[in-house]
Amino acid sequence: MSNTRKIDSDLDFDPTPSNAEGVGLENSIYLSRFSDEQDRTRQLTWEVLCQEFFAPRISSSKTIVDLGAGDGKFITNIKAKRRIAVDLSEHVNRLSESGVEVYQIAAGEMAKKLEAQVDLVFMSNFLEHLPSKKILLEVLGNCNQVLEDGGQVMILQPNINYVGAKYWDYIDHHIALNEHSLIEALEITGFEIEEMIPRFLPYTARSSVGTIAQKFDTKKLVSTYLKFPFLWKIFGGQTFVSARKLSNV
Repeated sequence: MSNTRKIDSDLDFDPTPSNAEGVGLENSIYLSRFSDEQDRTRQLTWEVLCQEFFAPRISSSKTIVDLGAGDGKFITNIKAKRRIAVDLSEHVNRLSESGVEVYQIAAGEMAKKLEAQVDLVFMSNFLEHLPSKKILLEVLGNCNQVLEDGGQVMILQPNINYVGAKYWDYIDHHIALNEHSLIEALEITGFEIEEMIPRFLPYTARSSVGTIAQKFDTKKLVSTYLKFPFLWKIFGGQTFVSARKLSNV
């Protein structure tokens, strides 16, 4: 028996140009991708990540955009002066209940819709969902436009080199990236790399590591994992990169 959630049979497919960055069934895909137990593990994982990994890197006085925010596990757990979620899917609107400003728009519309520049754009497991590398570069260019001079972009991204064929287990994955192509994409869109961790977190809550986390004290397990970087080189399937906008661009 499947442990995934039951989804509505009335699929809301909209093949209009506004859905060019997605596959048109995002609500159905993301609301059914993880079981309740997997989703609980994800929530606890993000609580620890935000407290122990991201908080030391992100000042609480900043304005942050979570691009491709999805169910908001990052943006609802990070402390910031102003928190903004951008996502194509309708379910992003639920994040307004947590005091997050919500823009249900495509990533390529962000620079036109945001009324002021921001300090940080964060992306987690987002770029692989874009339909082409051309769109990817346009999205990174959009990030550059919305950032203040010296602003940052932080990306948590599955790495094809370490994930291998499992990268394609998800119907909405289109682009395969590794740390080298990610660096090149950032540099040609006006960013300077500040921190690069090629192997950081395990790939997904549905992986064997995620299953282990469900059976133990998830928060303690994640906290311990973060304290021992040698474990990252064994289990890491996702890359973390932080880059700063060049002031002369």
